[in-house]
Order: sequence, then structure tokens, then C-alpha cells
Amino acid sequence: MKIAISAAETSGDLIGAKLVSALKAQNSDIQIEGMAGERMLEAGCVQLWDKNLANVMGFSEVLKKLPALLRLQKVIIHYFSTSKPDVFIGVDAPDFNFLIERKLKRQGIKTVHFISPSVWAWRKNRIKKIKKSTDLVLCLFPFEVDFYQQNAQRAVFVGHPLAESLYPRQDYQSTKTVLLMPGSRESEVKRLLPELLAAVVIIKKQDSQLNFHIALANDELLEWAKVLADKVNVPISIGDAHQQATRSDLVLVASGTAALELALLGVPMVVVYKLSAVSYWIAKRLVTIAYVSLPNIIAGEYLVPELIQDDANPDNIAQQAIAILQSDTTALIQAFNNIHRQLNLNASEESARIIMDFIHE
Repeated sequence: MKIAISAAETSGDLIGAKLVSALKAQNSDIQIEGMAGERMLEAGCVQLWDKNLANVMGFSEVLKKLPALLRLQKVIIHYFSTSKPDVFIGVDAPDFNFLIERKLKRQGIKTVHFISPSVWAWRKNRIKKIKKSTDLVLCLFPFEVDFYQQNAQRAVFVGHPLAESLYPRQDYQSTKTVLLMPGSRESEVKRLLPELLAAVVIIKKQDSQLNFHIALANDELLEWAKVLADKVNVPISIGDAHQQATRSDLVLVASGTAALELALLGVPMVVVYKLSAVSYWIAKRLVTIAYVSLPNIIAGEYLVPELIQDDANPDNIAQQAIAILQSDTTALIQAFNNIHRQLNLNASEESARIIMDFIHE
């Protein structure tokens, strides 16, 4: 049995790795190959293309790399059109994977999209594209299935794979540490880290006993980041965000999957994000929901501060950080625990089972 897979982002690589492991556990003879990162490679996926080839964010950033992305999609489509896998699984990255899924589906290859795009939040007309591209959508959040059922698209809630490995910390004692997680993409790190470090200077004036640490997703910008971090004496580590977060009183984090990871770990946070001016102008006119961070969206309430675009400035970041550090977070942690219980359904095993049943239909 041959399974094709495509993960084009760091978060997709992490979730894709868990799915690959679960599929291999169900049938060790399965051949899984495609676009993958290091985690998926370690789990047993054959890496035909590195995920970093397509790891871009924001409208203007995508436009710059559009010719290369289109060439890559064409190569992937040609390869799987020839090899004829039993199923193609697009892991997140909908704008990249849907075109591949649509082309393969037209050729009679079954397609699954693992992780519903936020079609319920913005660009709802994408449901037409989804229905043309994907036979089955696996949803990480329960409210997503309702949207798909209303639009006659086959979808199943499987829970979130991250809830299988990330658990709320217990009996936490303050370490007087604040962690900075500026994201995984070059564009977001370069926009956010200077703002976060400027906020550090302000926060230190309020509490000189606090310690600060930066957790980078990879070492691509390490030297650039060190120049900034050394000026305010903040150490940097690579690829250990979860471990660092569990030892922190607070995390200043880029909006995205990382915010959900922190909620699953039960760590207070301030969510920040900046896009290019063009990307933000477009996104602002397309988003139709009240919140942008996953903890707030799942809870349906303003659990954690969200500082977006111009609001993501050092003064605001520092103000929100200090407020949390000085407050009782018991209710917040309980809300995070509720999110974990809601999403902890052994998602990888369930997804693997559903995919295997789907292949044999």
C-alpha cells in the first residue's frame, strides 16, 4: 500500500509525524512518501521534497515565491499522477495542498485533507474549492464539522494530535521566567523578535528579578537573533520550546499553532502577530471571526491577550505581560485544561483508522 503525503510547514511536520507513526503502527508494510520535514522523516516517511521549499506565510511573501511554488506543485502532481498512491493526504497548508489534491482527485486518486483550513473564519467561499479537491476532511476542532455538514462535505472530528503528547503541567511553581517564541518563519521572526526584545527592556524595569529566554524553532536566523538578544542579555536555544515553556511563568508567542501548544501545556501567554502591510490589509477584509488565536477561538471567549499588527508594540506587549505576571491565573489554567480534555481523543490513531477504512471503501 502506498500513501502520498504533503506537509509544507513546521506545525504540519509535527502533526504529520504523529499520523505517519500511527499509520505505520496499523500496517508496517505501508510506504509513505512525499513532502516532509525532519519529524516526519524520523517517523518513517520517505522525504521526496523538504517542507521548507513551501514554508512561506502572508500574501506578499507567497507572491514573491509564487513561481517556485507553482513549479514545485507541478512536480509533485506529476510524480503522484505517475506512481498512483492509494490515497493522497494534504497536511494543513491548504493554499498549497488543495491544488495538488484537486488535480489528483480528477485522476481518481482518493484525497484526504488532514487539518481543516479556517474556512469557518475567513474566505468561506473556499468551501467550493475544498469540495472539488478533497474527498474527506479530518477536523481537529468539533465546531468545524458543523460547517462542513451544512455544506455537504464529508468531514470527521478526530481531536488534535498535539493533545496526545502535550499535557498540562502539574503543581507549577514560579521560576520568574518569561519565554519568547517569535515563530518559525523568517518573516514573522524578523517582524516580531525586535518588538518582543524591546518589550523585555520595559518589563525588566518593572521587575528586575525576571529572567528571559528565546526559543527559536530552528537555527536559520540564529546569528541574526543573537545580535539583537545579546544587547539585552537574553539567551537563545533552538528547538526546545515545549521544555522551555513548561519552566516559564509566561510566554510571549507568535499567533498560530504555538499558542494552542501553550494552552495544552497550561502556560499563560500573550499572543502577538504582524504581517506585511499588504498582507494585513487583505486579511483584515477577509477575516470574519472575533478572535485570531486558537485558545480564544476554541473557548469562544477572550482567554488570552491578542496584540495584532500595530497593537503588537513593545508598550502594549509589556503592559499585558506585567498584568498576567501579577494576576491569579487559576481560572485561566482551568480553561486551558478544559481545552485539553476536549481535544484529547487519540487523534493520530483515530485519523489513521479512518484513513485506512477510507482506502478500503
